[in-house]
Amino acid sequence: MSIPLQKHVKNTSRIAFGCMGLGGSWDKNTLTKSQLREAHDAVNTALESGIRFFDHADIYCHGKSESVFGEILMSMPNVREQIVIQSKCGIRLEEGSLVGQYDASADWIQTSVEASLKRLKTDYLDILLIHRPDPLMQVEEVADVFNRLHNEGKVKHFGVSNMHVHQIKYLQYYCDVPLIVNQLEMSLFKYGWVEETLHAGNAPLNTTHWSGGQLEHCAMNDIQIQAWGSLAQGLFSGRDISSESLAVQNTAALVAELAAEYQTTKEAIVLGWLMRHPANVQPVIGTIQPERIKACTEANSVLLSRNHWYKLLVTARGQALP
Repeated sequence: MSIPLQKHVKNTSRIAFGCMGLGGSWDKNTLTKSQLREAHDAVNTALESGIRFFDHADIYCHGKSESVFGEILMSMPNVREQIVIQSKCGIRLEEGSLVGQYDASADWIQTSVEASLKRLKTDYLDILLIHRPDPLMQVEEVADVFNRLHNEGKVKHFGVSNMHVHQIKYLQYYCDVPLIVNQLEMSLFKYGWVEETLHAGNAPLNTTHWSGGQLEHCAMNDIQIQAWGSLAQGLFSGRDISSESLAVQNTAALVAELAAEYQTTKEAIVLGWLMRHPANVQPVIGTIQPERIKACTEANSVLLSRNHWYKLLVTARGQALP
C-alpha cells in the first residue's frame, strides 16, 4: 500500500528508522568504537531489510546521532541518493543560562540546519520538520527561512511534528512550500487518534487530547502522518509488563496470539495495527537492535483482518466501544 509521502519523495519506505538511539548516550562524550560499530550494524540491517527512510533530530544524543550517521554515510559511497534523510529542529536543550525551550525563530532554524548538514556530511536534507510548536513562533519568519533553505538547495521538503491541525493550517497559509509531514505519538498504547473518531457526536465521552480533524486534513492535503513511539517502547512485544494494567497485559497476550496465527513477529502485529488504518500511517521505529529491526519490517507483509484490528483496539481500551 502506498503512502502519501511517495507523491513527494522518491526512495522512501513504508517504515522509517528513527535514529535517536544512534550515538550511545545523551551526553557530549566522544563517540566510542563500540557505539560506532553498534550504529553501523543497525543502519546496515535497516538497509538490508528494505528501510530507506531515516529520521533524525538535531538534539538526539546532543548531535551524536547525526554525527555517527554521517560517518556511516562516508563509508557507503552512493548510498546518499538512495535514501531519505529527515531531521527536526526547534528544541533547545538547557545549557548554561539558557533554559530548555522551543525555538522556531528563523535564525535558529538556519543555524540548526547548517549544523545538521555538517554532522550528517551531506549537502541537503530531504525533509526538515519543526520539532515542537513554539508559542513564540512568527509564521511569516518561518515561511521566509523555509523558502530560503529551499532555494539554497539545503532542504527539499518541509513538515512539522507534534502540531495540531489548526497550527498546520496557520503555518501553511504563509508558506509557499507545502508541508508534507506531521509526526505524532501514535501506537496501540497511545490510541487517542482513534478515540477522537469513535467519540464524534458523543462530546461527553470525548476525553482524548487528540486534535480533531487531524487525520482527515492530512489525508486531503497529502500530508504524511508519521508515528513516533510506534512500538510503545516494547510494551506489547517483550518488555516486562508484570506491573502494568490488565488491559496492557491482555493486549500483549493477544499480540502474541495473533503473531502465531499470522506466522509473524509481535512487532509486526503492533506496527501492522497502525498500518492497517486508511490514514496510511508511516511508523517510525526506535530500536537499534538488528533482530528487532528485522522483526519490525515483517509488518510490510501483514494485513490484519477487520475483526483482528478491532479486537486489538477493544482489548487495548479495556472496554467495549461506545
